[in-house]
Amino acid sequence: MSNIITVDLKRGAIAEKNILTETLWYAGYTAARHEKRVAEHLALRGIEHFLPLYEAIHHWNNGRHRVQLPLFSGYIFVHIALQNRLRVLEVPGLVRLVGFGALPCPLPETDINKMREALTDGTLAEPYPYLTVGRRVGIRSGPLRGMTGILLRRRNKYRVVISVDLIQRSMAVEVEAGEVVPIPNLSSSNAASGGGRPQMTSTASLLAS
Repeated sequence: MSNIITVDLKRGAIAEKNILTETLWYAGYTAARHEKRVAEHLALRGIEHFLPLYEAIHHWNNGRHRVQLPLFSGYIFVHIALQNRLRVLEVPGLVRLVGFGALPCPLPETDINKMREALTDGTLAEPYPYLTVGRRVGIRSGPLRGMTGILLRRRNKYRVVISVDLIQRSMAVEVEAGEVVPIPNLSSSNAASGGGRPQMTSTASLLAS
């Protein structure tokens, strides 16, 4: 019995060391309207980060202006090893790293990369209400290939709503109609692929252009 306990403790210590030293993506929760300021401080500290932005038109007294706003208000993504998290937590305006309990929870790197690629390639995006229910579909081509979501039928235009479950934020991006296919049964595959790590899901909606 004592040998088994010793082995389990060693495995636990190795797993804890790996999570502390491996560079992964984490969601950082910011003070209200501090996302861009936090991004500036992270850049000055040489910390890799990702702040998804979208373009909007604001009306002020001196006319209409195009502005860049955060897609996920109150959040920014950082690429760090947890052993270096104090460098991030010291940034003015960054409140905490998002997780369950005391330990921040990493996000899938492939999903972060897909979002970055889509936005860099000029995919139109905007904030969208966070959704969790509806008809499941899959994205079969384009920069968001492999993501899954929910189909809502309206009129002419396809959009995909990307949901980051960990932070309960979503954004809508435009896709071609042929990129979305229905998924008959996703419940079993979700259970098999979850792996205990938060996933990003997508909600595909057929919206009026």
